[in-house]
Amino acid sequence: MAHSQLDQLDVKILQMMTSSARRPFLEIARECGVSGAAVHQRISKLQSSGVIKGTELLVDPSAIGYETCAYMGFFLKDPSTFDVVIEKLKEIPEVVECHFTTGQYDLFIKIFARNNDHLLHLIHEKLQNLGLSRTESLISFKEVFKRPLPINDKID
Repeated sequence: MAHSQLDQLDVKILQMMTSSARRPFLEIARECGVSGAAVHQRISKLQSSGVIKGTELLVDPSAIGYETCAYMGFFLKDPSTFDVVIEKLKEIPEVVECHFTTGQYDLFIKIFARNNDHLLHLIHEKLQNLGLSRTESLISFKEVFKRPLPINDKID
């Protein structure tokens, strides 16, 4: 769905859903002044058009034993192996994000580990054999904040 196809009701629904994805449709309907069925139809339309890609349950990684968060830039030995490397990264559950980037890295990932020893194990046993010439790592001490993108009130 192109941005220009969103109307004020779509924007209001998106704003409410991004602040709390568990908000009941009937509550959204009451605040928007429409029926529950209308909200359900709009959300279905937003999902099928790709505006809403899903909902997620956020779990505190440290609460389940993952104390180390790292970001890693990859330099591939052979850049033509992008697709193979990405498929292998998908098989490593600790890798939670992977990005194509501009700049010096061929790929950039976010990875969680139980601790620094576990991260070192992941690097040596699972990542280095992917055909990397080298990596650069940044360890996050603490996530300061995370938020959804703002949904603009103005419709073009």
